[in-house]
Amino acid sequence: MDFRAYVFRRFLLMLIVLFGVVSITFVVSHVIPADPIGAILGPKAPDEVIEKLRHEWGLDRPLHEQFVNYVWNLLHGNLGKSIRTNRPIILDLMERFPDTIELSTASMIIAVCVGIPLGIVSACRKDKIPDHFSRVFSLFGISLPVFWSGLILLMIFYYRLNWLPSPGPYSTNLRPPPAVTGFISIDSLIVGDVGLFLNHLEHMILPAFVLGFSSMASIARMTRSSMLEVLRQDYIKAARSKGLKERAVVFKHALRNAMIPTVTIIGLNYGSLLEGAVLTETIFAWPGLGTYVTDAILYLDFQAVMSTTLLIALTYSLCNLIVDVLYAFLDPRIKYG
Repeated sequence: MDFRAYVFRRFLLMLIVLFGVVSITFVVSHVIPADPIGAILGPKAPDEVIEKLRHEWGLDRPLHEQFVNYVWNLLHGNLGKSIRTNRPIILDLMERFPDTIELSTASMIIAVCVGIPLGIVSACRKDKIPDHFSRVFSLFGISLPVFWSGLILLMIFYYRLNWLPSPGPYSTNLRPPPAVTGFISIDSLIVGDVGLFLNHLEHMILPAFVLGFSSMASIARMTRSSMLEVLRQDYIKAARSKGLKERAVVFKHALRNAMIPTVTIIGLNYGSLLEGAVLTETIFAWPGLGTYVTDAILYLDFQAVMSTTLLIALTYSLCNLIVDVLYAFLDPRIKYG
């Protein structure tokens, strides 16, 4: 099977997965014994007002009819209207999703830049002090929950030491840039507001580190494990016997072959960051997708919850597809079949 046929097959499988996600989220959100209209209007709202809004939002129709209408609207790019914000959900997601992408991307950059070198050093210095440090660091990164590490680091670096700014995407005395791409960092550079750009990066340091801490640890562990396995191979011994420098052996011959499982972890973790940023965004007042879906759940805005879940599933599926495609560039021996 050639590359194009493989991508096409994966795309069809991705559509099946997305349809399953749509079906499950729709059924779960509609079998919950809760009334979103009643939750918004309150217990003292007249029954005729509640029934009028239920009819307006189509919640009084049979369940199968609601599902068919929902899927039909999805095929036409209509995600519906949020009960909480009274706006098209697609506009809400276009405003919130770029902030989550920025934070998740910054977190993954930190995780990769720290995790991969730490794993390489740990493998090359097995059972020595750098290796012990790497393993203890990875253990802390995987074990510590996000809500605890976020609050502790916020108390230390913001409240006690005052080294880093307060929660939020930028300081309260600054105004957001005109929305061009939706990304604050890019839009601030487009309008030439370097001060806002630097301020935004400064506010991003702490939440990005907290969000990427667990990924950093898992990347370091996987890199160490893969490097140890590759360094035992015969071709590595042959390269060393030819008199190659240790740096060339590690980075030219060993690292590339050891990167395949690491790339898998990076891709899966990046997809997980997009869906797991709820606590981090809540702690650091980051106006992203996590806080949006949290508010939607609290207000029983099931339409917004389903749309957000679908967007996360789509992003996760695309990350998996990109990882599979990268395998061929890392190891030309891989054949798609």
